[in-house]
Amino acid sequence: MSPLNLDDAATLLMQLEATDTADLAVLRDALTDLAFENRVPLRAQPHVARAARVLGTVVNGTAADLSAAFADVGQAIEAAMKASESQPAAVGADPVAQALSSTVGGATGIAVASGATATIDFDSDVDSADEPAAAFTPAAAWQAPPPAPAPAPVPVAPAAPLVAVRDFTEDRLPDDADRDLLPDFITESNECVTNSEAALLQLEANPSDEEAVNTVFRAFHTVKGTSAFLGLARIAAFAHEAESLLSRVRDKEIAYSQGCADLSLRSADMLKALLSVVEKALNGDGRMPTPEGYFELLDALLNYDPARDANGVQLVLTSSNDDIFPAAQSSGEDAALSGPVAGNAAKRTENTGMQNANANGTSNADATIRVRTDRLDRLIDMVGELVIAQTMIAGDDTLDSGTQHELLRKVTHAGKIVRELQDLSMSMRMVPLRPTFQKLARVVRDTATKAGKTVQFITEGDEVEIDRTMVDRLGDPLVHMVRNAVDHGVEPPQERTAIGKPGLGVVRLRAYHASGNVVVELVDDGRGLHRDKIVKKAIEKGLIENDKGMTDSEVFSLIFAPGFSTAEKITDISGRGVGMDVVRRNLEAIRGRIDITSAPGKGTTFAIRLPLTLAVTDGMLVRVGDERFIVPLTHIHMSFRPEPSMISTVVGTGEMVHLRGELMPILRLHRLFEVANAVESPLNGLLMIVGEGSKRTALLVDELLGQQQVVAKTLGDGLGKVAGVSGGAILGDGRVGLILDVNETVALAQSTDAPRREREAA
Repeated sequence: MSPLNLDDAATLLMQLEATDTADLAVLRDALTDLAFENRVPLRAQPHVARAARVLGTVVNGTAADLSAAFADVGQAIEAAMKASESQPAAVGADPVAQALSSTVGGATGIAVASGATATIDFDSDVDSADEPAAAFTPAAAWQAPPPAPAPAPVPVAPAAPLVAVRDFTEDRLPDDADRDLLPDFITESNECVTNSEAALLQLEANPSDEEAVNTVFRAFHTVKGTSAFLGLARIAAFAHEAESLLSRVRDKEIAYSQGCADLSLRSADMLKALLSVVEKALNGDGRMPTPEGYFELLDALLNYDPARDANGVQLVLTSSNDDIFPAAQSSGEDAALSGPVAGNAAKRTENTGMQNANANGTSNADATIRVRTDRLDRLIDMVGELVIAQTMIAGDDTLDSGTQHELLRKVTHAGKIVRELQDLSMSMRMVPLRPTFQKLARVVRDTATKAGKTVQFITEGDEVEIDRTMVDRLGDPLVHMVRNAVDHGVEPPQERTAIGKPGLGVVRLRAYHASGNVVVELVDDGRGLHRDKIVKKAIEKGLIENDKGMTDSEVFSLIFAPGFSTAEKITDISGRGVGMDVVRRNLEAIRGRIDITSAPGKGTTFAIRLPLTLAVTDGMLVRVGDERFIVPLTHIHMSFRPEPSMISTVVGTGEMVHLRGELMPILRLHRLFEVANAVESPLNGLLMIVGEGSKRTALLVDELLGQQQVVAKTLGDGLGKVAGVSGGAILGDGRVGLILDVNETVALAQSTDAPRREREAA
């Protein structure tokens, strides 16, 4: 049976009634296929999609007025048929112009003549060109007539470039838009575009990768078809042109050059902007303004010339003099390095299973469902309450009496199930780092392009999973650090060649598990950090008096001071000293820490250490007087009871403990938090070493009660933010234990002890 066309659909509609639900459902599905499978011109697709949507209300029994619904479907099909009618060719017209005319816009304004400008008109119903087919190939669009006497050839002026009409009339969400379906469309389309970005970068490193081309083509095609079905004509029109460019690459008509890569990546950005506009319209008043640069980018897609634009596309915004795509200036030795990102070789060692699954025809999509994040968070909160309740039951005195053996066995079994349920619920919050790493590949490419450098970006361990909320907070610090690595770390090709390095710089991002934490390392093979420059700048800013006794790690940590920068030249990318202090602050907010190692001329390594999740804290429960505190295990180095010879007092510094050749200050928690009945002498209590480097501190506690995994909770709006405390947890006996923020606690103690030491010295 041949596929249904518009004429068949109109005829069938006239023969059906509202009670013929089975046949109406078949007609609805056939219309949907027409719109999604590109079997009607693009400008007809919104009308076909509207007919399918309205017919769906008839089939589902939700149509308010059946007669009006049938009339609406008929009118939509008639409008689609009119939009599909071909423009008759002008006598003597150039066959290539005829092909373009029939393909790009018909009666909507294609004018091909000497000195004329070809235009595409956009309105609420007709937003783009027909589906590109063989009409783009002159031989397929026009067949020569049989041999016959012909007049002398008439010179034909070359076709003028196609220009999209600047119709800035504000668009709006269609009145009949399915507002329940639009959120899923936005989410899934953003995923498609994100996946296409990764494939585009992979394609730039390996232009012969046909699977990457198909991935991008399918992404643009899916967004186009779905947006046309939902009546979002502007998105459908733009996705159509972006898809057409990739179609030419897929069909080997053009090569995937730097200019083509620029246009494709910018098209992905524009689709994100268009989707963002739809999301704001859905949550607002329905207005959908046109993103800046939409028409200029559409012009570039329509007029892409591989001979002219291979090294870059000149695209200038009407509202700005900034050239989005400056043509690559490569000559001589630099020309050997083909692009700003010579290789986005994301080396993943554990992808074999996924590839095999795809080869066997299985799909992960059928095994997943979408769950609202607020419901997931609520589930995890309830599981946390269940864990607390089970812990309280297990700690009841009745079970400690030793007479309730059967009850103890049942409670222990229930505890095992609850713990497994907690682990399962926590795993539901875990997401891989792959999307974050993929976004950074684009950051490297764009930064390298602006800086005139060639950089290979390599990722490892992007399958490592961490808490969803931590992924969101980790993104911005990584973006800033990656930009700095490319702009300040990696040298220009000429400088690298002069010192014996390969002209291609390398930035490596890897993630792995270590000691119950996740470590994310950013490594570059660039200039490295120069200790002397950092010390000089720090002295100028009054951060230090000199670097006597400071380790390299301590000196390098000075770059996290607000406004600190050793850059000799400020660029639009970096160099103003803004950002690294925010990086450290954001990482500390998620209980992370960052370490730096560097060697001049060899490169720099930033190591970020993060907990797996923020919802559960692995900590050491300690007693101070009558209070209980929880110290996160990630900050604890060791605990010990000191000997009298290890304790001393240093003038101007205070009480210190000498351990293995290192002097560390003693911090009395009972004095800081005003806790009564606590041990006063370190000789009668325990010292817990926390912190890193010169900030290592000995916390005085009365007793270690044991290691516990607790459900972290905020202190609530009533208490607000308490200095030195990151949250609280309900313990097994029903009491509340405060979770210490170690770095903040140490800083608080230093700020409160300084005035006291001054008074004692006076």
